[in-house]
Amino acid sequence: MSPRPLTDHEIDQLAEVLPTWQVAGGQLTREIQAPTFLIAINWVVEIARAAEEIDHHPDIDIRWRTLRLALSTHSTGCLTELDLELAHRIDAIMGS
Repeated sequence: MSPRPLTDHEIDQLAEVLPTWQVAGGQLTREIQAPTFLIAINWVVEIARAAEEIDHHPDIDIRWRTLRLALSTHSTGCLTELDLELAHRIDAIMGS
């Protein structure tokens, strides 16, 4: 069963629900600065575990201590409930 696409209203409300995330180019994006490179890598591992739990995988770019995350549901070509769920899980990992 395909994940449910987010409605336009839900996408408009994302700034309130997920204040550390932005919607850009049909993706939900977040940039995170880690105190050290090793902490950034550990965060990637934790994010990967959360992604595996719901079988939904983000695009992750790491540059030294900066993580850039992009969520979208490639199979539907839009943001879905899976992106929202993963963003919440990532926020829990980051403590925000």
